[in-house]
Amino acid sequence: MEIVAAAILGIVQGLTEFLPVSSTAHLILVPWFLGWKPEGLTFDVALHVGTAFAVLTFFFRDWIRLAREMFLGIKEGKLLGNEDRRLGWYLVVGTLPAMVAGLAFEETIESRLRSPLIIVFTLAALGALLLFAEKRGTHTRTIEQFTWTDSLSIGFSQAIALIPGVSRSGITMTTAMFRNSTRTSAARFSFLLSTPVILGAGILKSLRLMDAVQHPIAGTEAVRWSVMGAGFLFAAVSGFLCIRFFLKYLQTKSFMPFVIYRFLLAGLILIYYLKGANG
Repeated sequence: MEIVAAAILGIVQGLTEFLPVSSTAHLILVPWFLGWKPEGLTFDVALHVGTAFAVLTFFFRDWIRLAREMFLGIKEGKLLGNEDRRLGWYLVVGTLPAMVAGLAFEETIESRLRSPLIIVFTLAALGALLLFAEKRGTHTRTIEQFTWTDSLSIGFSQAIALIPGVSRSGITMTTAMFRNSTRTSAARFSFLLSTPVILGAGILKSLRLMDAVQHPIAGTEAVRWSVMGAGFLFAAVSGFLCIRFFLKYLQTKSFMPFVIYRFLLAGLILIYYLKGANG
């Protein structure tokens, strides 16, 4: 894979990881449209670590504050003593379903559910749900008003995001808005909730990469550090900028452009797929 291709896919990952349009789907579709070879494990590691770096950097102060309050809560015997302590534990509980689902089903999903037709369905279905949540939700509840029910509902929805085309940010923000969350609170909770999962995926893939380097299999490509570096850098920078832009965007605007984009992309993929199937 050339450096330019790595940079392009890094930008695609950084943008689509945090917008409600599905990063997994785009990383499957971009090489499919352009006729590139699918990215390997090494490049996958670079992208995941890049976006993990982006979200950790953006919310660094938030995580420090939450960690400090949770530690003090344990020390004082008041786990839910204030808003930060409650939010911290909500994020812990909300993360568990996706972590369990990822460990149990990730390999099965990656090997069996990467068809463009599945992505067509999930893009359109989640687009319809996002539209319904946008229209139905009252958008009145802030992140400070979230409850255990919100945490579990959003957490279980995040587990569904393993399926290409669903979108981790899309399904969690949609669920939050069904719970009448404001758009910015839905996005903020979604990004905070995604941090451990993205970081965990990056660590897990890094361990697999280390094992592959130490026990190489005949015919596999050597690690190309320049390509990994380009993917990491562009994923991290574009991801950080995307988070900042999106949180400001949602202060005054709705999800409608992303709903329309999901429908249009689903239609384009279907046309492209049928065209290829017919000749």
